[in-house]
Amino acid sequence: MTMAFKYQVLLCPRPKDILLVTFNHMDAIKEFIRESPSILNQVDETFRQLIDTYNSIPAGEFQLIRQTLLIFFQDMHIRVSIFLKDKVQNSNGRFVLPTSGPVPWGTEVPGLIRIYNFKGEETKRVEFQHGGSYVRPLQEGSFELFGDRVLTLGKNIYTASRSVETNMSGTMKSSTSHTKENIVPNPMAKEELNLLAKLMGGLELKKPPTSDYSFRLNLFTNDEEEEHAALTRPEELSYQVISIKASEDQDRNKELSRIMGEFQSAESCIQSTSKGEDLLAMMDGL
Repeated sequence: MTMAFKYQVLLCPRPKDILLVTFNHMDAIKEFIRESPSILNQVDETFRQLIDTYNSIPAGEFQLIRQTLLIFFQDMHIRVSIFLKDKVQNSNGRFVLPTSGPVPWGTEVPGLIRIYNFKGEETKRVEFQHGGSYVRPLQEGSFELFGDRVLTLGKNIYTASRSVETNMSGTMKSSTSHTKENIVPNPMAKEELNLLAKLMGGLELKKPPTSDYSFRLNLFTNDEEEEHAALTRPEELSYQVISIKASEDQDRNKELSRIMGEFQSAESCIQSTSKGEDLLAMMDGL
């Protein structure tokens, strides 16, 4: 729910469209309670108060509201299955910003630069390639109690017949778009593995020759899956593999080695006692 709200705020074409997202939420509530006139009247009253309070707010204050919300959510990168499936969210939890669709209402399609002199007169025009596929919006969403909101942000994202909207407006775009998923790994994951390598790097305890005390990190169910993943892994992602060498820097983790040695001694003592002795020891401790 948190990421869905962040997605809606992030993809609003203009700051004022946050109000249209709210109206879509209110319209959905009215659909749920349409058979309860008393509750419906209360929702309509809430609707009118929203219109009276926020409809006259200038664009600058809406921008401040939007910025404050995005600052609150900026460190949240929770992966949502439906967003990942529809290619609107990358594997690192960040959303894909579209480069096509209608531009915000009241703005022009990018591609033209106008140059003015000190008198405010236009002296030159320069065209450029914006690299997207933008169009003018057909109409502005309704900010009244009833009307077409145009914007679909704020509607049910689990609708069966829905195609994910990634063009920031009322037009819909299917998940088979030309959006390319970012394959850049999460840097925090690499740092965690580096920390693990640092902790395990200096461990060298004297173990019985008959026991296998090797440390192995397996991210798969069995060895066959891991071998298959290694064979099918693309070459461009091979740099993400981190090898942990447990034979380097033996003096750095003496304290950690001592603690693990104590665990080994305690484990051998526990295995040598019987259940009756364990019960007596527990009673003595009480």
